Amino acid sequence: MIDSVEERYRQLEAVILDSYPGADMGRIRAAFEYARDAHSTQKRKDGSAFVTHPLAAAEIVAEIGLDEDSLCAALLHDCIEDTPVTHEDIEKHFGKDVAEIVEGVTKLTRVVYTSKEEEQMENLRKMLIAMAKDIRVILIKIADRLHNMRTMEYQSEEKQREKALETMEVYAPIAHRLGMQKIKWELEDLSIKYLDPIGCEEIAEGLRMRHVEDENFFNRVQDRITERLNEHGIECTVYGRIKHLYSIYRKMYSQNKVLSEVLDLYAFRIIVNDISDCYNVLGYIHDMYRPIPGCFNDYIGTPKPNMYQSLHTNVIGGEGIPFEVQIRTWAMHQTAEYGIAAHWKYKEGKDGKVADEEKFAWVRRLLESQQDGDTQDFFHALKVDMFADEVFVFTPSGDVVNLPAGSTPIDFAYNIHSEVGNRMTGALVNGRMVQYSHILNNGDIVRILTSNSAKGPSRDWLEIVRSPEARNKVRQWFKKEKKEENIIHGKMSFDAELRHANISAADLAREEIMPKLLARLSFKTTDELYAAIGYGGLSAQKLVNKIREDIRAAAKTRKKEEEPPKEEKKPEKRVKPIHGVVVEGVDNCLVKFARCCLPIPGDPIVGFITRGYGVSVHRQDCLNSKSDRQPDETDRWVQVSWADVSDQNYATTIVVVLRDRTGIVVDVASVLNALNVKITSFNARDAGEGLVTVTVEVEVKNRDGLVAAMARLMSISGVTDVRRGEG
Repeated sequence: MIDSVEERYRQLEAVILDSYPGADMGRIRAAFEYARDAHSTQKRKDGSAFVTHPLAAAEIVAEIGLDEDSLCAALLHDCIEDTPVTHEDIEKHFGKDVAEIVEGVTKLTRVVYTSKEEEQMENLRKMLIAMAKDIRVILIKIADRLHNMRTMEYQSEEKQREKALETMEVYAPIAHRLGMQKIKWELEDLSIKYLDPIGCEEIAEGLRMRHVEDENFFNRVQDRITERLNEHGIECTVYGRIKHLYSIYRKMYSQNKVLSEVLDLYAFRIIVNDISDCYNVLGYIHDMYRPIPGCFNDYIGTPKPNMYQSLHTNVIGGEGIPFEVQIRTWAMHQTAEYGIAAHWKYKEGKDGKVADEEKFAWVRRLLESQQDGDTQDFFHALKVDMFADEVFVFTPSGDVVNLPAGSTPIDFAYNIHSEVGNRMTGALVNGRMVQYSHILNNGDIVRILTSNSAKGPSRDWLEIVRSPEARNKVRQWFKKEKKEENIIHGKMSFDAELRHANISAADLAREEIMPKLLARLSFKTTDELYAAIGYGGLSAQKLVNKIREDIRAAAKTRKKEEEPPKEEKKPEKRVKPIHGVVVEGVDNCLVKFARCCLPIPGDPIVGFITRGYGVSVHRQDCLNSKSDRQPDETDRWVQVSWADVSDQNYATTIVVVLRDRTGIVVDVASVLNALNVKITSFNARDAGEGLVTVTVEVEVKNRDGLVAAMARLMSISGVTDVRRGEG
């Protein structure tokens, strides 16, 4: 058996040297020997030495490219849980980071799954990530679960179904969330075999029967694609596969189909060297095979939230068989296979420089990380921060309760039930008595002590609780149970705020403030008002501030009534606006807008009386409106102004200067359409030196609309200038 263990270790060593050549193999060997000695008396269900499990988990961790501390932690991950070894022992021999990772994996292992409702599962998934202060804890736990599922045949049927359901509902979704598609698919395939062995065997048998036919199809398509791409000088790797078992199972049973009715069984993957090749390959594929309308997705231009990138297209082959084609670069392929782990394994570019960090914006949102230093330093600072505003705790029966961060046992009690909170006399957190103000942490097990003779909540609880639900339930209790006490407490608070605001009882009586206030709040008596303040339904401070405003308003009204009446001025005759413009002293005048400057509401304007055409409206900064240029016509200039309200649109022009490229017309038009700006004329011309001038005549309601449109146009890639046209 020792030889078998040694052989497994040498296999692990080979994988590590291939994926992480800089690892300290002496330290990793020491971790292996420490784990082997700690588990020396333990066996697995198949009779093999227990240490073969940590070895297998470490091999998975090595394959996904984690660092040296992760490899050591994977080898030691069961020591605290299953042996006398302590956190301090591991820290002494292998350092603080390794010890904390092992402790984190141990905590996740101890989580009890008792409820399978969808909401509970989502809370568990969130809680697992929130509990893991270091993302490596989750990754090692997934590797641990993957190996356990690979060897599940040695467990009892009941254990197989329990672990398979747990894997399907908790660990596979987490792997998906972290972008680890390869591991997610294997977890799902292994789980469904135990959850529905008969259904899976039917699919497997159907695939076996058509194996030769499928192989021939794959070879024909693969050879044809490879030959075509090589002709055009594109280096590529092409291979086909049957979609994974659970994907087929889900389609068959959700759509009530047999295997022969599942059309998209086949998928081909084409891996190339750079992004431009991806789009070139897409063109060749669509030239070779007929694309299926509506079945194309560009996840390169718009990556999925978990960093996944590829071009997806569905086509129909010469035999009339539909299949999917995925086109990606090698870097995208590693991200698709290993998700978040690929960020560190492949973050070094071919030239040794750190790869473009813009590709990993999702990672930065997920993690609080510092990217200075080597991989070890990077992992050292790596923290999970997905659910910083939530805390996940357990009931004694194992159900997960989701609360706002900073919640206390009082919030927990009222989350369970109003009566639990009202009859609460104490709280135990992880078996230890705590104060009501104790802040709950992720993974805490909370037990509320209650008594039928409890006095009920205290007013201080309103300052302690964090969740709005708990605060409202405390207020409701005081409203219902302590009316007399609320009246006394509310009157004291109200009187104290009146004194603070220097408002006397005489002020309230003189202005008849209280009757108006009671009517406004729908209270019949002042006692009802005091009770509302007492149980927390009203704020005495806000109420008194409102009273002070009412007193000031009443004083102003009284002062106006005491002033002598002013002589009423006859209303000035309002000139009716024409096209939104008012011409001073002239009514029903023909108005037109000068083409030389095309004014719009918001522009300072001036009018010029034309012979036979009414008043021509110019912008004040228009060259044609300068009176010193036409001294003999000074008396023909009149004052004009914009009407207060106008719902019509006005024509004006925008000139955009930008670097010449494909799609500029579409970009400019798209921006204006998005702003609901009507385009009446569009002209583009070559301005020389690689520039293009686009002149657009548009209709806007006012200057603000024009400024907004010009600002958005300035944000278009390649734009060097945006200005208003002269007409």
